[in-house]
Amino acid sequence: MSLLDKLNDDMKQAMKDKDKLKLSVIRMVKSSAKNEEINQGKELTDDQVLTLFNRELKQRRDSLQEFENAGRTDLAEQTRAEIEVLLTYLPEQLGEAEVRQIVQETVEQVGATSKKDLGKVMGAIMPKVKGKADGNLVNKIVQELLP
Repeated sequence: MSLLDKLNDDMKQAMKDKDKLKLSVIRMVKSSAKNEEINQGKELTDDQVLTLFNRELKQRRDSLQEFENAGRTDLAEQTRAEIEVLLTYLPEQLGEAEVRQIVQETVEQVGATSKKDLGKVMGAIMPKVKGKADGNLVNKIVQELLP
C-alpha cells in the first residue's frame, strides 16, 4: 500500500471518528501532494511523498519554535499535536547515537578533514538518513565532528 493510499484510508477513518485534528493534517498533506503532482505532471512515488512529509514536519517545527518564542501556548499546543500526527507516517526516527555513528562513517568515507568539507559530507549523509533523522541534528553532529 502506497503512502497516498494510506492517507486516503486514514482520512476516511478520521472522518468516521470525527477526529478533526488528524483530518485537518491529512488534508493539508494531501493538498501539498496534489500540488506537487500537478507541478511535476505525474504521480508521486513513496520517496517523494516521504520528502513532502519531511517538509511539512520541518515547517511545523519552525512554527512551533516561533510560537513558543512569542508565548503563544495555544498555537504551540496545536502545532505539537500536528507534529505528532505527521510523525506517525514517517519511518522510525534514528537516535542521536545512531546518527552520530552514520556521520562518523561518512566523514571517514569521503575523507573530510575540515569544516570546508561540510557540504560534501552532508550530501553523502542525507540520502542515507532521508526521513529517518532531522537535518538539523545531522548538521549539528557533522559540525561537531569536523575540526
